Parts: sequence; structure tokens; C-alpha cells
Amino acid sequence: MSKIISFDNVSLKFGGVQALKEISFDIDEGSLFAIIGPNGAGKTSILNCINGIYKPSSGNINIFGEDSANLNPDEIANLGVSRTFQNIELFENMTTLDNILIGAHKHVNYGPIRSLIYSKKVRIEEEKARKISEDVIDFLEIEEYRYSYILSLPYGIQKRIELGRALAMEPKVLLLDEPAAGMNNEETEDIARFILDIHEELGITVILIDHDMNMVMDIATEVVAMDFGEKLFQGDPRDAAKDQKVIDAYLGVG
Repeated sequence: MSKIISFDNVSLKFGGVQALKEISFDIDEGSLFAIIGPNGAGKTSILNCINGIYKPSSGNINIFGEDSANLNPDEIANLGVSRTFQNIELFENMTTLDNILIGAHKHVNYGPIRSLIYSKKVRIEEEKARKISEDVIDFLEIEEYRYSYILSLPYGIQKRIELGRALAMEPKVLLLDEPAAGMNNEETEDIARFILDIHEELGITVILIDHDMNMVMDIATEVVAMDFGEKLFQGDPRDAAKDQKVIDAYLGVG
């Protein structure tokens, strides 16, 4: 398997706060890679570094063979990286379809002049974006909410729609920041099933953060465990559950 993302001694500081301390790991193409650890461990900082929101204080991050230090977040997105967030970041007064179309906008190619006259090229491009969005809606089984406004929808469905918007970009790598946060057991099982389908059926590399250890252990192919910005463990999820440093970090020992 080829390495598609590599961290090489990456550190990240915010003033006197050390968010990441000399982190190194590789992510293989086609993996379902989980990042675990207690609150404040640095997990979201890793995702923010991957998609260019943060730039490391030292060290290097390589994405698809390119040094991410030279790339803006939109350029990293155009390489094929999309993400969801801990807190739902949808447009509440827009419909499910409209929100997912925002993700599909990456695939349309026309300028403002053509859009004003609604030329044939614009119609073709809009139809392409609509087809991508409708396929995502079908894949995530949210057809009945297609024209519903986000504000009126249950939390679990909103999380699924945010996942749909990221999928509409047709990414090579999908970053999921606590996709099951705040969900009940049934909603968690649903989102885990969709993550597995994205990984196995669509062939997308998934990088996942979540506190639901049962879900992580069930679906992840590899795990990195973090605590206070340091990497404690990397390897098989079953081994992580037995690693003493990981156990101590979750129990607050040390």
C-alpha cells in the first residue's frame, strides 16, 4: 500500500501551549485510520494540520506527495481531502439538497458571466452537481429529507447530512471529527455502517476521531493513540485496547 499522508516530527505550538509534540506516522491509502485519546490530546489539531487550517511549528506533513506547507486549505481540498466537524456546520435555513450541493460545487466549472445568462454549459454543470448530490442522498438513505430545512431535522440526520456534504466533494481522503458525538446507540450504529460503506464500497481512505471506543474498535484498521499532544501508540485497534499507556491515558493515570 502507498502512503498518502505522512507526519514527520510534527510539532504545533500556540504561544506557550504545545498542542503536538514531534508526531510521526504514515497513513496508507485505503485504510480506515482512527485517532483516539482523551479530551485535549491533540486529535483535532492533527486533522486541522492535514487540511491546512494549522501549519506546524516544526516538522513536515506530506499529502499525496506534496509538502502541505506550500498548500492552502482550498488547494488541499482540491487534491481530494474533505472533512466534517465536531460541531455541525450546516446552513440551517437551507434544505438538505442545497447543503449537499455546496459540496458538489467543487465539480462545477463556469464563471459569473455564463451563470448570468444561464448558458448551456451552466445547465450541464448544474445537472452534473445535482446528479452527484442525488447519488449521495441515496447512498446515505436520506431521500425523505431531501427538501427539508436543516433547522427542522433531528440531530442524527443533520450529522448524516454533514457527512453527505463532505462526500459530495468526491474525496480521496475523508476526515471525520467525532461523527458519532451526541448520538444515541441506534444513530451510532447507523453512522458506523455508513462509514464502513464509504470505506469499503466507495474505496475512500477514512481518518476518524471518536470517543466511542466500541465503534472505533469495530471498524478501524489502524489506530494512533494520543495524550497531551504526544503519540502513545500506533497499531492494531485490539492491541491499543490492551496497551498500558493507552489505558492509563483514558483513566487519567500518571
